[in-house]
Amino acid sequence: MIPDGVRLKELKRLAIQLRRLVVESVHHAGAGHLGGPMSAADMLICLYFEVLNIDPERPEKFNRDRFILSKGHSSIGLYAALALRGYFPVEELKTFDEINSRLQGHPAMDLLPGIDMSSGSLGQGLSPGVGMAIASKTQGSNFRTFVMLGDGDSQEGQIWEAAMIAGRYQLNNLTAILDLNNLQQYGWATPEGYKSSNRIPPQEDAISRWQAFGWNTIEINGHDMIEFIEACSEAKTYTEGPTIIIAKTIKGKGISYMENDFSWHSKPVTNTDLENAIIELKAQEAAL
Repeated sequence: MIPDGVRLKELKRLAIQLRRLVVESVHHAGAGHLGGPMSAADMLICLYFEVLNIDPERPEKFNRDRFILSKGHSSIGLYAALALRGYFPVEELKTFDEINSRLQGHPAMDLLPGIDMSSGSLGQGLSPGVGMAIASKTQGSNFRTFVMLGDGDSQEGQIWEAAMIAGRYQLNNLTAILDLNNLQQYGWATPEGYKSSNRIPPQEDAISRWQAFGWNTIEINGHDMIEFIEACSEAKTYTEGPTIIIAKTIKGKGISYMENDFSWHSKPVTNTDLENAIIELKAQEAAL
C-alpha cells in the first residue's frame, strides 16, 4: 500500500534519523563511508519499514524476504536501518568498525541478525541473490529477494553474469535496486586537481543495458519515497522476469557540503563536520 501523508512524514523522519546515525557513527569510528549510505538512505528506510516482509523478532524466519547490500562498503547505512527497525539496539552503532564488533566495515551474515549475505568485495551481491531467487522457486516458497547495487559495483563482470542468468531463468521474484548516484571514490586528475565535475559517468544508458539482459526496468527518483514504493509494488506484479529499479540519487544526499562531492565517499568526520551536519538534519526534521 502507498503510505498516506502521516506515514510518509514518519518515513521521512526515519530517513533523517538514519542519516544522523550514519554521520555520528562514522565520526565516532574515525573512518567509514558516507556518500553511498546517504544516497541510499531513503530507499533503505522504505525497504525496512514498508516493502520487505520481515520480522525483527524472528530474523531467521524462513519465508522472510531477503535483502543483500551488494555495495557492502555502505554497511553503516544498512546497520542504521536495521537498528531503527529493531534488530539490535541503536546504541550498538557506537561500536561500528571496532575490533570484535558485530558491525564491521562490511556486512557479515554470521555476526549480525538481519544480514542475509556477507558482502563487500564489489560485484558479488547479485549472484547469491540469484541463488536465493532460484531456491525460492524450486522450494515452492513465496519470499522475494532484493539486491542493492552501486555504480562501481555494477562495473564488475560478475554482476553481468548474474544478470544474464536471472534473465535466462525469468526470476520474477528477484528485484535489483541500482543506487545510481554517478560518483565513485576517486576523481580524475585535472590541471586544477581532482574535481567530481570532470568525471566520466560510471555507466551510461543503464536502462538499455539491463533490458538487453532480459530485465524489466523502472526508472525513478531514488529520493522520492512514493516513487520507490510504487516501483517495488510494480516489480512484485511483473511476471515475465526480474526487475531492476534504476534509482537516480545524489551522493551525500541530505548534507549540503557532502552532496555530489566524490571526496565524501569515504572520509573522516571532524567535530565541525558533525556539528554542521546535525544542524542541517535538525532543520530538515523541523520542516516536516
